[in-house]
Amino acid sequence: MISLDDLDHALISALRHNARMPVSSLAATTGASRATVAARIERLVSSGTIAAFTIRTGAELSGSGVRAIVMIEVHGKMADRVATQLRGLPQVRALHSTNGRWDFIAELEDKDLATFDETLRLIRLIDGINLTETNILLKTSKISGAF
Repeated sequence: MISLDDLDHALISALRHNARMPVSSLAATTGASRATVAARIERLVSSGTIAAFTIRTGAELSGSGVRAIVMIEVHGKMADRVATQLRGLPQVRALHSTNGRWDFIAELEDKDLATFDETLRLIRLIDGINLTETNILLKTSKISGAF
């Protein structure tokens, strides 16, 4: 990883908000020249600091659908098997291994409560899952920001 300065942080923050922001807009926002901004973005990408440019759908921003965090406790040494099955579910947007009480935290998204309930049922049926706790996300006030 490279050392980041204020301009790098400003560029990353702006690109998190809008990954398609043109170099000219980034330059105007940061006060740097277009050439400097283009070179910095290239350096951030080539160093791996920026791994990907992505989008957020209107549904993600409008809050339609059901999103939740599911904490998962696994029996014994079945974590790899459970993780493989969880990653295979399209409703699992991200899967995190953790320390502490829970073995995994899964970020879920489904179109409505009925299908969400079915997704939770399928998760609880995975062999090796001992216990789950689910928290539905009601409102998101910040998606990403500066470091």
